[in-house]
Amino acid sequence: MKKLICILLVGNVLFAYESCQDNKHAKNYNDKTMTDDGGLYFIKNGLEGGLTEIKASKLAKTNSTNPRVISFANMMIADHSKTGAELKTIEAAKMVDAHDAINKEHQQKIAALSSKTGAEFDKAYIEMMIADHEKAVELFTDATNNTSNLIQDFSRKILPVIQMHLDSAKAIGATLK
Repeated sequence: MKKLICILLVGNVLFAYESCQDNKHAKNYNDKTMTDDGGLYFIKNGLEGGLTEIKASKLAKTNSTNPRVISFANMMIADHSKTGAELKTIEAAKMVDAHDAINKEHQQKIAALSSKTGAEFDKAYIEMMIADHEKAVELFTDATNNTSNLIQDFSRKILPVIQMHLDSAKAIGATLK
């Protein structure tokens, strides 16, 4: 009987020791997220990028006097609001908790934009839109190969819209001095 108790005790100690050693392993079994790292990266960056572009575009509506820039900003607000809502649905389906926040880098860019007006603002805003949409094209292109069909389908559907935004921003940028 003592032998059996010793074996069970040693087994429990080894089991407890092993379960405490690998926190990452334990997290994988306890984490509710239903997507891989690529999907998580896509959802979080897609939402953050959309929020950034909406905020910058709202600035464009007040700081710009160029009708093309204002029209582009209105398109950005409408399209990114719709895309953000769809991405929020995917976020919920995949049980991802992506905080609705703009990262520090983008906050600094928006702060710098807010101090500008007129032609100076237009140029800075369009340059930001070009750079951000180039990154977004890359993000959405990578997501077309994600393991989740939901993420693949969404990224394939939205990618042409983002490419059109990039092309429009470049066209407007070419006309600015």
